[in-house]
Amino acid sequence: MTSRERVTKAMNFEGTDRVPRSLWKLYGILMMRKDDFDEVNRLYDFDTTRPPFKPGDAEKQQTGVYCEVGKWTDPWGCTWTVGERGVCGEVKAPPLADWSALAHFKPPYELIDGADLSETNRFCGETTKFIDAGAGVNPFERLQFLRGPEATYVDLAYGTKEIFKVLEMIHDYNCRAMRMWADSDVDMVSWADDWGAQDALLISPAMWRDIFKPLYKDYADILHAKGKYMMFHSDGFIEPIIPDLIEMGVHAVNAQLFCMDIEKLGREYGGKILFYGGMDRQYLLPFGTTGEVREGVRRWRRALDHGKGGVVAGLCWGLRDPIENVIAFYDEWEKPRVHSEDLVTS
Repeated sequence: MTSRERVTKAMNFEGTDRVPRSLWKLYGILMMRKDDFDEVNRLYDFDTTRPPFKPGDAEKQQTGVYCEVGKWTDPWGCTWTVGERGVCGEVKAPPLADWSALAHFKPPYELIDGADLSETNRFCGETTKFIDAGAGVNPFERLQFLRGPEATYVDLAYGTKEIFKVLEMIHDYNCRAMRMWADSDVDMVSWADDWGAQDALLISPAMWRDIFKPLYKDYADILHAKGKYMMFHSDGFIEPIIPDLIEMGVHAVNAQLFCMDIEKLGREYGGKILFYGGMDRQYLLPFGTTGEVREGVRRWRRALDHGKGGVVAGLCWGLRDPIENVIAFYDEWEKPRVHSEDLVTS
């Protein structure tokens, strides 16, 4: 079974020879821990990968060095301040903090309209891995990068007309990106927008459904029309909107499972959406013992791994996560799954 076949079967809730593996990492892992990264890739064959992509030339080119201490500016005109090497940083001076700048603002359409997908499609045709195109579609986060987080929440609460004009421009850009990826040869298109705090959404579910769900539905419809799989990533507690993702046809969700009731996720949504990674990176990966990491995997598998697809064994490797914990995570997935009904109690 090839990696593409394995992940596709998992997406369709069909049996696979083993649970598919995926590995995400912070950029700093490649900068500062390349030997560890190479060792994990030597030990395990991962089933998913990202394709090469050549964007068009934007009028506002990225300046500065990504993930190095200092400042860098992205093609949207957002300047990021990096205080720790290896992470992307924060936008401290959003370009639309003053609404007077809106009159001259436009998204970097050139990145999409001038993109060259020839290398992308060649790569897709030559590999047997499952190709996940990270589309960089994040309407809620991009609003905050452009306007500032506090101002964004206030504008949404008061219905400020300018915030919806910006959101409309972001959405238009995102739809162009979705159409571009839908016409490519990739297997899946994923987008990321962080919606969860530790135990609740960052805005009310009602506001999310009123303002943002229609945007994601447009992206899903574009991808569905071309037969693409799709994945939604969000950090934090997002259980209230998982039914909405299922309703709009999202195939997979990458979430912080350990912020939620994993057993409830299995009872309510198992077999309806694939849980694509999601190992605890608040405690278990950086601070837990290898035994605790293994028990976390066993809990995850008892709740979500029913041997009929629906899960991908994946984690996001942070800068301080010991390689021993990363290896323990993937090694535990190699063992036969144990379900709660299989446990013998005295």
